[in-house]
Amino acid sequence: MVGYSEDKAALQTRLRRIEGQVRGLGRMVDEDAYCIDVLTQISAATRALQGVALALLEDHLAHCIHDAMVAGGEEADAKVREANEAIRRLVRS
Repeated sequence: MVGYSEDKAALQTRLRRIEGQVRGLGRMVDEDAYCIDVLTQISAATRALQGVALALLEDHLAHCIHDAMVAGGEEADAKVREANEAIRRLVRS
């Protein structure tokens, strides 16, 4: 079971809202909206995606990493490396 299972409906709702934002961006470009307005909406969609990513990371740390640390051994080491890589990718984006 994945850590976000309990929050799945809320995550899906957030992702659908972001999907709507991105479709709205396409409409703005189709309608030749002012550049700054498009950039503002891109920034909002980016922040929304980052919020989802942080929520998923929090769940991963609280569940998957925690469980692996309790189990110990190679699994714990692998999960910590995996989490570090995920954090590294998020920081770069």
